[in-house]
Amino acid sequence: MTMRVTTKQELIKRAREEIESKTGKATEELYQEREKRIKDAIQLREPDRVPVLLRMDDFVIKYAGYSPSVSFYEPAIHRQAVIRTLVDFDADFCWPPANTGNSGLALEALDARQVRWPGGNLPADATYQFIGAEYMKEDEYDLFITDPTDFMLRYYLPRVFGALAPLSKMPAMGEKLTTAFLPMTHLLGKQEFQTMAQALLRAGEEQEKFSLEWTGLEEDMAELGFPLVYYPGGVSLEPFDLFASFLRGLRGIAIDMFRRPEKLLAACDRVVDWRLARALPAPPNKRGHQHRIQSGALHFSSDRFMSKKQFETFSWPSWKRALLASISLGYVPCPFGEGKTDDRLEYFLELPKATVFLHLTLADMARAKALLGNHCCIGGSVPSSLLVTGSASEVEDYCKNLIKVCGKGGGFILSFGDGGLHDAKPENVKAAIDSAKKYGRY
Repeated sequence: MTMRVTTKQELIKRAREEIESKTGKATEELYQEREKRIKDAIQLREPDRVPVLLRMDDFVIKYAGYSPSVSFYEPAIHRQAVIRTLVDFDADFCWPPANTGNSGLALEALDARQVRWPGGNLPADATYQFIGAEYMKEDEYDLFITDPTDFMLRYYLPRVFGALAPLSKMPAMGEKLTTAFLPMTHLLGKQEFQTMAQALLRAGEEQEKFSLEWTGLEEDMAELGFPLVYYPGGVSLEPFDLFASFLRGLRGIAIDMFRRPEKLLAACDRVVDWRLARALPAPPNKRGHQHRIQSGALHFSSDRFMSKKQFETFSWPSWKRALLASISLGYVPCPFGEGKTDDRLEYFLELPKATVFLHLTLADMARAKALLGNHCCIGGSVPSSLLVTGSASEVEDYCKNLIKVCGKGGGFILSFGDGGLHDAKPENVKAAIDSAKKYGRY
C-alpha cells in the first residue's frame, strides 16, 4: 500500500469521514469513550471492555509501503502512515509515533555519533540504532553533579555530535559572569566555531521544517478519536537508566556500581533534583483529561542486568522519588518494563494505589496480575515473535487466554511486547486488537 501526499486538512477530513461512516459515531464521542475506557482501567475499575494500546514504530511505515528511512527524511508521508494505521486498525490509543523529533538532515549536519539511522549512516530499510558508549568519563561525576548544564554543553554534546566539538574548548560559563563574558567571545571568531555555527544553522533550518510537519499531531489524532498513551518526558524518568544508557554505557555503569557507588547515587539524586526544580503541576489536556507521561524504560534496571539488592540500591530509590513527585503533581506515570521485570513488580506496591500504568513486555503476566492486580494497572504483552511468525488464529488464541487471566476485575490493558511491531504481519496486529473487542467485554 502506498499513499500520495496530501494536505493535513484533507487527510484529517477524509479520515474522520471514513471513521464516522464505519462506526456510526462522531469521532469526539469515540475519543471520550476511549479516554473513559483507559481511565477506568488505570483506576482499577471495570471498563466496558479491555482497552488496546498500539505501538507506533516502524510498523506504520512498512504497513504503508515505505522503508524506515521515511521517518527521518519524509515526515509528511510518515504522518499519513500514522493516520492510515489508526483508521485501519482501530486500537483505543497509541504510543507517540516513532521518530517525530529527529530530522535525518539535521543529524547529518551535526555529524551525529550516538545514533545510526536508516537513510543516513544505515541502509534505508534498516532499523534505527543507538550506540552505547562512555560519553561521560569515569572521573566526570563531580562535573555533572556540580553543574549538569555545563557538563552537557562542554562535555557531552561535543562527544555525541562531531560538528559541536569546538564546544569542548569553551570555558565554564559559571566563571564568566557579567562583563567577564565579553573577552571570551574571541573564540567565536575562530574558523572552527564559524564552521560549527554554520552546521547549527543548517541543522536548525532542517529541524524546523521537519518539526512543522508534525505540528498538531496530538490534536489531529484526538480529532479522529484517538488519545495518546502518554506524552514524552517528565519528572519521573528513571535516573539510573539515564546514566547507563546515555552517559556511561554498559561497561562503565557496571564498573561504577562497584568502584564509585556513592558518586553514581549522588548523580541519580542530582537528576531528580534538577528535574523537580523545573517541574510544574499537570494541566489537563485540551479535552480536560489527566496527562499520562513517559516514566522511563527498565533497560539496565531489569532482572537480567542487576540483582534485586542492586536494584534496591541504585535504581529504585531515586526512581521512586521521581514517580511519587510526578504523581503529586497530578500526572499519571507510565513506566515501561522493556525487559524481564518479574523481580521488579513488587516495588510498585510502594506507590499509591491506582496511580500508574505499568507496561510490561517480558514479565510473567499471570504473576503480575496476581501481585499487582488490586494495586496498579498493568499492560502487556503479545510477543513480537508471535506477531512476526504466527498466524492470526494463533494470535487470537494467545490474546484470548491473556485477557482471561489478566482482565479479571479491570486494571488491564492489552498491548504489544518485546521488540515492537517492526516486522509484524498486519493481519496479526489486527487479530490482537480485535480479540480485545471479542473477548474483553465486561
